[in-house]
Amino acid sequence: MQVFVRDNNVEQALRVLKKKMQREGVFREMKRRRFYEKPSEQAAREKNEAVRRFRRPLARGQFSMVRSRLRAKSQITTLTARPSPPSASANSHANLYFQIGRKPRPACLL
Repeated sequence: MQVFVRDNNVEQALRVLKKKMQREGVFREMKRRRFYEKPSEQAAREKNEAVRRFRRPLARGQFSMVRSRLRAKSQITTLTARPSPPSASANSHANLYFQIGRKPRPACLL
């Protein structure tokens, strides 16, 4: 990582450096590595991060992005949006139904 100091303005360079480090997640990584993390805790954290990455576009209403992500991994066969039941809250994302599974592959000709 490289930051240029212009006109001997060190404070400006420090702000730029901190912003770059923040974007790359250096502070988050330092905080996470402060203590030992058991492998089971690490797996649970990584799983939660993956779920969060998946749900973020859903919360923004970007269904096509989710569909393309899953289709790229060939793990989804259908993605449909249905009206949620009246008991669900207005902010609920319970109106999406996924049928996740491997796409059927053609029979191999031997």
